[in-house]
Amino acid sequence: MVTAFFLAADIIPFDWQRILWSDDAPPLFLLEVVLRCVITYLLIIGALRVTGRRGVRQLSLFELSIILALGSAAGDTMLYDDTPVLHAVVVFVIVAALYRMFNWATEKYPSFSDWLEGKPQLLVEEGCVKWDTFNRQNITQKELFGELRQLQVEHLGQVRRAYIEATGHFSIYFYNDDEVKPGLPIWPERLEKASRRAEEAGYHACTCCGQVQELPRGGTARCPVCQDDQWLAANDATRVA
Repeated sequence: MVTAFFLAADIIPFDWQRILWSDDAPPLFLLEVVLRCVITYLLIIGALRVTGRRGVRQLSLFELSIILALGSAAGDTMLYDDTPVLHAVVVFVIVAALYRMFNWATEKYPSFSDWLEGKPQLLVEEGCVKWDTFNRQNITQKELFGELRQLQVEHLGQVRRAYIEATGHFSIYFYNDDEVKPGLPIWPERLEKASRRAEEAGYHACTCCGQVQELPRGGTARCPVCQDDQWLAANDATRVA
């Protein structure tokens, strides 16, 4: 039984013809492998560009593209007997060349780099969300407020400026304690209590963009920036880091 098990496979170990080449593919197939590499790499770059900078936060776009492009080639070559090593070598060479070419292009042409990787974008300015800029980013209000809460931000009035970098990380600049102004509370439980009418007279913040304006008791209004009509009493607490 054991002998039959070992004799069942017709694969010859260390068959260098099979390891390096394939009897089923002509030599010209290597050129097709090159073309497949170029097309696949461009598709990966395009997909990463669409997903936005949040999708590549821990790695640069090019580092992630290398991992995705080479992962399958390396894994298939190590695991499958019918995947020739020479095909994998071509894949590695072409992908590495494309990687170097794209890196060179981003350094040589700043406008191409800005288009491909993006550039820092101002999301919060003087306690209010930059509505026009924010809408062009592939992030949600929940993600933005979550990042701010991790830095002990209680309300937007504590934030002078907030940027999202090309890497997907956030850079936050705060007001000094004596400069903090009324702003939108960003605690989830507070945001859930937003309403159209002001329960008390005073400063209220739009729950969509953080625009602050004074409302009378029972008053309603539509935000002049984002046209939302949900309001929350503004908070003016100083930040405790």
